[in-house]
Amino acid sequence: MIDAATLRKLGLRSGEPVRFRKGETGRWFAGKMSGVAIDGSITVFDANGNARSLKPERVEVRRPGSRGRLSWQTVSDVAITWEQLQLW
Repeated sequence: MIDAATLRKLGLRSGEPVRFRKGETGRWFAGKMSGVAIDGSITVFDANGNARSLKPERVEVRRPGSRGRLSWQTVSDVAITWEQLQLW
């Protein structure tokens, strides 16, 4: 599991509310961010307290959009954007 400092570098926080899907389609499930595994999968705890390891493309977090309104964005997009902002 990657530590909290590395999560912050990716623009993520442990315990942050997230939503995820089990497959490509279907309903969204609420959960909380736990961390990122060495293989790049996102560890999420669902509403029942069960841990799940999911691909970053299947997990979304709330971030301000282009007009400042909060919207759901995939973790993979948030991490890429955050890294690019660090370069400037």
